[in-house]
This record gives sequence, C-alpha cells and structure tokens, in this order.
Amino acid sequence: MGKSRTKRFKRPQFSPTGDCQAEAVGAANGIEGEEDDGPAAELLEKLQHPSAEVRECACAGLARLVQQRPALPGLARRDAVRRLGPLLLDPSLAVRETAAGALRNLSACGGFEVCDDMVTKDIMTPLVALLKECSAGLDSNEMSPQEKKDQNRNSIENIANEAMNVLWNICECSGRAVSIFNKEGCLEIVLKYLSRFPTNVDLAISVAYCLQTVTEDNPELLKSFSAPALHVLESAMLSPVSSMEYILLKTLVAGTIWNLKDIIPSKSQAEIINAILKILSDVLDVDAGETVIRMHEAERQRLEAAAETEDALESTSRGSLMEDDEMEEIPHKRKVRRKTFISDLLPPTDKELRETIALLTAQQTALEIVVNMCCSEDPSDDEWEELSSSDESDAFMENSFSECGGQLLSPLCLSHEIHTAFTNYLIPKKVVCFKSSLIVEHGKGLRELFTVYAKEIFEKTAFPNSTAVDICFRSPTWKSLVRKMNTIQCRALVCLQSLVSLLDVDHLGGPAALQTLAQHLSQLLFSQPDFAKDVDFLEAISSALRALLQTMASKNISQCMTPNQLMTLCTAGIHSSNTGVRVNVVSILGITGSVLAKEDGTLETLKTIGCFLLEVATKDPSLVVAGEALDALFDVFADGKEAERASVQIKLLSALKEFQPVFKMKIRKEGRGKYSPDQLCVLDNVKMNLRRVAARRLSPALQAHGQGSYFPDKRKDGRRSCLNSLV
Repeated sequence: MGKSRTKRFKRPQFSPTGDCQAEAVGAANGIEGEEDDGPAAELLEKLQHPSAEVRECACAGLARLVQQRPALPGLARRDAVRRLGPLLLDPSLAVRETAAGALRNLSACGGFEVCDDMVTKDIMTPLVALLKECSAGLDSNEMSPQEKKDQNRNSIENIANEAMNVLWNICECSGRAVSIFNKEGCLEIVLKYLSRFPTNVDLAISVAYCLQTVTEDNPELLKSFSAPALHVLESAMLSPVSSMEYILLKTLVAGTIWNLKDIIPSKSQAEIINAILKILSDVLDVDAGETVIRMHEAERQRLEAAAETEDALESTSRGSLMEDDEMEEIPHKRKVRRKTFISDLLPPTDKELRETIALLTAQQTALEIVVNMCCSEDPSDDEWEELSSSDESDAFMENSFSECGGQLLSPLCLSHEIHTAFTNYLIPKKVVCFKSSLIVEHGKGLRELFTVYAKEIFEKTAFPNSTAVDICFRSPTWKSLVRKMNTIQCRALVCLQSLVSLLDVDHLGGPAALQTLAQHLSQLLFSQPDFAKDVDFLEAISSALRALLQTMASKNISQCMTPNQLMTLCTAGIHSSNTGVRVNVVSILGITGSVLAKEDGTLETLKTIGCFLLEVATKDPSLVVAGEALDALFDVFADGKEAERASVQIKLLSALKEFQPVFKMKIRKEGRGKYSPDQLCVLDNVKMNLRRVAARRLSPALQAHGQGSYFPDKRKDGRRSCLNSLV
C-alpha cells in the first residue's frame, strides 16, 4: 500500500444567506417543481415592468426563491438567467444590485450544472460589462461633490460586491468562465477593486476569493500579472490593520500569492514561502473558541447598552409628551408620535458575529492552503530544498528589520537588502516544533518550514471549545458557527495527515511525539460513541490515522491502538456510505496487520483481520475499496510465520482463487464506465497480483504446517498500489 495522498482543496461555493436547505424546505412544504412555476412565472414577468421598484422587488423575490432547489427546474425552463442578465445593466442602481444578488444566490445554491448553464446562456457578457461600469463609476465619483460621491460610491461598491460574488461562484464551477475572465482582461478590473481594501474590506474579500480561484492552475492568467498588479496584492497582504475581517483578507491574498509562485524568480521564492507561512501561522495561533466566547459577550453587552439607551430615550420622550398634553389640554390617547429607538439612528449591525465568522473562515482557509502547499508537485521537493537552503536565506537571519517600506513582490527582481529586511520583519529566527521537542531554524528547506504549523494544527484537531459550542447553540444567529468550528477540526486533521506524510520523523518530534499523537487521535475518535455518524469527521480522522500509522510502521515505531479499538473503527467505517472512509479503514487494517504479522502470539488477531479484509474484498460494491482490501491482504500475509499459519486456517488461498475471475469480470464490466484511467491502472495492478496468487500452489505438507508464503512481496517487486490517492 502506498502512502496516502491528500486531495487539494478547492474553494467552496459561498451562499450569502447560509446553507441552501432546499430539499428539506421543499419536502416540508410539499413543494414540487411544477408548483413552483406559479411564483416563478409571476416574478419573471415583473422583471420587465416599467417601474424600477417593481423590478427591484421581483429580483428580491427571485433571490429568495432560488434557494429552494425544487424551484430551480422551473426557473431554468423559463430562462431566468437570460431575463435577469440584462438587469445587471438596468438604469436603476437598486435594480442592478438586487439582480446581481439574485444571480449570486442562484450560482451559490444551484451548483456546478447551474453555473455552467449560466455561462452557456452568456451571463458573462453583462456581468463583465457591469464590472467595467462599476470600475469607471468609482473613478468618476472621485470628481463629484462629497455628499453625492459618498452616496453613489456606496451603491456602486455594493453592486460591485454582489457582481464579484457571482463571478467567483461561476469561475469556481466553470472552466469556460475562467477562460472568459482571462480573455476579457478582468484581472485589471478586480485588482482595482482590491486596491480599495482600506475603505471597503468586504469588497476586497470578495475579490480575494475570486482571485484565489482564478489563479489556480491558470498559466495564461499568470502572464498578465505585472509589477503594479503584484504591488496591489502585496499592499493588501501587508496591511497593518489587525481586525478579523482583515485577517481573512490577508489569508486569502496569501493563498493567491502561493498560486503565483511560478512567476516569482527562484531567488525570491524562499522569502515568499516565509511570508505566507508567517501570515498563516498568525491566523492559526488564534484560539477560535475563546474568540467566540469573547465576541458573543461583547455582542450581549452592546445590545444591553443599546436597550438601556432606548429605554432612557423613551422615558424622556414620554415625559415630554405628558408636559405637552397638560399645556395644550389634548387627550393623551389622541397624541400621535413615532417611537424612536437609538437603533433607528445607527445602521443595524452584527459586527461581532461577522468578525467571528471572518476569523473562523480565515482559519479554515489557512489550513486548506497548507494542505495545498503540501500537495504541490511543482517544483519538486528537491528544488524547494535547494532554494530554501541557499546562503542568502541563512544571511537573512543575521539582521533585524528597521523599516516597513520594503516590498516583497514588486518589482519581480528585488535587491538583496529588501529581501533581507522583509524576511526579518516577518519571520522569527526560530520556531518551536510539535510538542516543543525540536527547534528548527528557517532556511533549511520547505519541510522544515512546515514545522511551524505542527503545534497550532495539533491544537486545532481537538474538539471545539464546549463552552463556545453551548453559547452558539443557545443563540439562533450564532448556531451556524458550530458547524464552522467542526469544519476547522476536520481541515486540521487533513492538514495533519499531510504534514505527517511530508515531514521526517525527527521534524515531527521523534517517535515519542508520534506515539503521543496516535494516542491523541485515538482519544478523539473513541471519546465519541456515535463517531460513525459524522462522515466528514470520520473521513478526516481516519485519513490522519492512516498516514500516522503508515509512518510509524515504516520506522518500526510501536503502535498504540489495541486490536479491539482497531476492529471497532474498521467495523464502523466499513459501513460508511463514504468511499474514502472505507478505503481508509481497510488501509489502516492492512498497515496494522502487516506489523502484527512479524510478531509472535498474533494468530487470532491476524485471522480476524484476514476474514474482515476478505469479506470487504468480495462484497464491497466499490472496486476501489475491494482493490484496497486485496492490496491490504497481500501486505498482511506477505511475511511472517503467524501470518502464514493464519492464512492457511482461514483458507485464504482458496477464497482468493475463487474470487479472482469474479474480480476480473467486475473490472471488465464496471471499470470503464465508473472509474478514471488512473484508478483502472491501479486496479489492473491489483488484478495482476491477484492472478499471481491464484496461480501458485502449496504442497500439502507446507499447507499443513502453514509454511511458504504465496503472496507477492510488493516491497521486492515494487508493485505498490495507491488506490487511496485516487478516491
């Protein structure tokens, strides 16, 4: 079995109004697609109304309707995209904003098919035109009178923000949209929006999300990044503002800059990595649970203070009215007045909640960036090692930063002095590794640089702060944060898997630290009786355990999971609907079994493992899982006297011989329609090994004594499968 290979994270689609509970809403209300045609038809007709207010209300209604998935087919039949598209250029700014909001919700809730259909129906033409007009409008506003300038700027920036979210969602789902982005020169427009981050961080965040998406695997766009463009990114990434929204912005920009690493000169890449890692490290260093508690308390105090102020104003107003009634002898019941609250005088705000969400999103994004950095294959590890261990990198640690005027990215070729100053400003001389057991100096390679995250990521793998979770559950507006905290835990577990696979044992703290980590993961797993119900958590922790056990087995480090714990995990995981979970538990069983096969007194455990894997191989509906189970069997029973005895007692050879033609037929029948070429290649390798096993014979004497392995030793013939990386 090969090492587990982590998938790269793609940016998730953003729903501006929360999760789209379309199916649940539709089922609860008994809504069918045909019934939705009624309100859909009415709203779509009103889009052509001569009154701007009617058009605006129709767009707002559609923005709500598209969140119900049963309504989407009806909207598609009535060509909602083609009707909403022209309204992006409506004479009324309010109509433009609500039309963009409706398209934003449609692209966020509709998924890949809807976004691709939006591109087919040419939504990109009015969308790009709108973005260009907003850009020109912001420039013209600078010459307007102050009052009109502020009003128009806010409206135009709001429209641009909605339009940027539409662009982000569509580009995330459609390669054709990204091609249009490149061809239409949208980069210059969105960078102009990003440059407004000091006055409109919300718009800048939307742009940063979009840039992180369109710069990934897009060499054509990378050619368009000039020195001024890189300077805009640099300015946003180095912003001195430390609010949580700016933390999110800087994290997203750091991810974008990582995507641009191929256009950065080789002598600058070590500094770029250091700068990115510093930003991500600062993000992960924040205690999310304590932040939730603190910000919720701040919100409570703010609301209480506002309520007290409102009561005081109301009492003062009531007293004034009573005096007026007495002087004018007008009955109080006939007096008409408008009740005024302090909240009417201030814009409604959920500042604390927004900032907390921004922090949690930044931490999730940071973890995803680290995983993607670990998964990067270009340049190779050796190339990064050479770049990061240069004499220049060592020299950077000798000086201290005295000024903040250094530039990291623009122009592309910087002086040694600026590189040195910037690196000293961002990166401390030394960072503490996992469990504080190893001090590693920067400038010794990309693997060493990743050790900065071990402690933070280890902490993030724990369950969310119980007090913070209770607070969120008691508050309807904060309840969604529980899911975000759980997502961060899962991302941290995946990140841990990547680091364990990437770093040397010494950089992880040595054998003792790995054993401590194994105990920590086991405690996380088995402290929850219903752990199998949370599929995301089970997939993440089983992936981390798999990578950790593989590393420990390769270094002959004793493993900490008991046979009972192992079988509990595998029994629960093998019934999961998630293929990745099933592959992980099968691989874990194979890793552990191959270790036990070399030890004495493990006969019964090996028999249990063999029977379990054999059942999975012959009965699991997924060929990927079945192939991984066969691969695990080959590993477990390739070596060791106890393994040989166990294989004879469970009649493994005869079972595999009987299954060999069945597996071959399944690959021929199902393979080409359901599996990728890479998966088929690995499955063919498993099929070849299975055929070799089935072709072998043992004499009765050897069978009686359980001697003579008939399984391929993949460590000798080099045929190691990697089905886990193809799930």
